[in-house]
Amino acid sequence: MLGDILLIQEAHKLAAAEIKKYALKDLDRKKKHYRYIVAISGESGAGKSELSHSLAKQLKEEHIRVKVLHTDNYYKVPPLLRYEWRRTHGIGSVGINEYDWSLIQRNMTEFKEEREAMMPCIDIIPDQVDKLITDFKKIDLLVIDGLYAIKTKGVDLRVFIDLTYHETKMTQIIRAKEPIDDFRMQVLEREHQNVQSLKPLADLIVNKAYDVEVAKPDDAKWRDMNLSG
Repeated sequence: MLGDILLIQEAHKLAAAEIKKYALKDLDRKKKHYRYIVAISGESGAGKSELSHSLAKQLKEEHIRVKVLHTDNYYKVPPLLRYEWRRTHGIGSVGINEYDWSLIQRNMTEFKEEREAMMPCIDIIPDQVDKLITDFKKIDLLVIDGLYAIKTKGVDLRVFIDLTYHETKMTQIIRAKEPIDDFRMQVLEREHQNVQSLKPLADLIVNKAYDVEVAKPDDAKWRDMNLSG
């Protein structure tokens, strides 16, 4: 999103370096010119954007051109109307179904097919939804980040940041995307429930210390992956 504040710390860079190792090893197993997709999920303030940005920069150093797709740009209801819409429809309306999944999947297909795509992009200063044209022919790898990003179909590597909104409150205050009031806390709790329901889909877990762990150690794909080389 345009105008977003990134609070990149050393922990984000170190975690990104570990995720990069897994992604590159997995990519080595694919056919040449395979269009690889990484998804990163976590609760508000968990560091999804910081981790995605750090991963993209490190992959760029490997001469891999990366595009980060922020799923928060894909809300069905625009920013200026979302608060009242949620109030009107009740807290039960908050969650996974607020996103335009058909458009997210379409943009992913356009990446896979190396086509030009029009993508939504929220400018958080005027709270306006702009349109971004991307030529995916020039992109090698796609990173999708957002609350529910690992839900998307066709993802090769799913990463889950295991921090709750209770543990990231200070980050939320600093970034100040939305005012912290009673209703916002209800929204965060509802999102917490939705995000945590996706944890079983993860391949890698970024734990509370921001160390990267294999989520499915019994999965031969990850168990047998040697990252020492």
